[in-house]
Amino acid sequence: MDLITKIPLKKHSENPISYESNILLLGSCFVENIGGKLDYYKFQNLQNPFGILFNPIAIETLVLNAVSGKKYSGSDTFLHNEQWHSFEAHSKLSHASKEKLLSNLNNQINLMALQLNSASHIVITLGTAWVYRHIETSKIVANCHKVPQKAFLKELLTVEAVSQSLESILKAIRSVNTKASVIFTVSPVRHIKDGFVENTQSKSHLITAIHQFLNSNSNVFYFPSFEIMMDELRDYRFYTEDMLHPNQTAINYIWEKFKSVWISEQAFKTMDSVEIVQKGMTHKPFNPNSEAHKTFLENLEIRKGELRSKFPHIKF
Repeated sequence: MDLITKIPLKKHSENPISYESNILLLGSCFVENIGGKLDYYKFQNLQNPFGILFNPIAIETLVLNAVSGKKYSGSDTFLHNEQWHSFEAHSKLSHASKEKLLSNLNNQINLMALQLNSASHIVITLGTAWVYRHIETSKIVANCHKVPQKAFLKELLTVEAVSQSLESILKAIRSVNTKASVIFTVSPVRHIKDGFVENTQSKSHLITAIHQFLNSNSNVFYFPSFEIMMDELRDYRFYTEDMLHPNQTAINYIWEKFKSVWISEQAFKTMDSVEIVQKGMTHKPFNPNSEAHKTFLENLEIRKGELRSKFPHIKF
């Protein structure tokens, strides 16, 4: 007896993710869940160089700026609550020093540009179609940085606006990288602060726009993380205490689905070896001075060396 409705998934045999792959992940906090798994298994990846970006316009701005080689200056920053911020970046880049913020922004945009050029896979997770437009500049921001809401107009992007933004993102990517597989997904995290009905509107605009966009572009794919959470894991036991974010069980489940679709089967053995090392590094011995533990540590170092000899980028 099957007690859940499973979403049919098909493995991508062309350009699967391997330990030679170079992955760029952009978008909502769900990117960091998948990125965390890629980190754990020591795949080469770069996650959100400008921090979490929730809406497609923010991602588009970042990609366009990276491709055009933008250099950030003082006019791209502002002071609020004793911190310097940029409306184009998450607050994790903010700093008490304006010079340090500019250094952060320019270092990260350069890193982003390099990764765009070399990436074999680009994963973009859209979180919301709701955006905030800064009234003074008329620009849609990536983050409000707790500036009073009266400084912004809240808008819901139309399906057409989201689709146009995705087209712009892909065009910019293809101008510097024609080979990367681009994988879109919609975050399963519900943005209830917008309202229950409004969250549904937002997700539906994103999903409709992505599928319109997919139909007219090649080497662009959709991974149904939102659908897996909503249909296969339709129970609050798969949420954290806030009842909005997927818990670790849900993240692990969706990761296994992503692995089955996108990770090369040839990489599975290496993943198993990496996991043995990762677990071994967290092992707490009863007697740290015992011969058995010393042998265990020696074997662990041998396994690390074997992995590094095959894949020099792997570091523990």
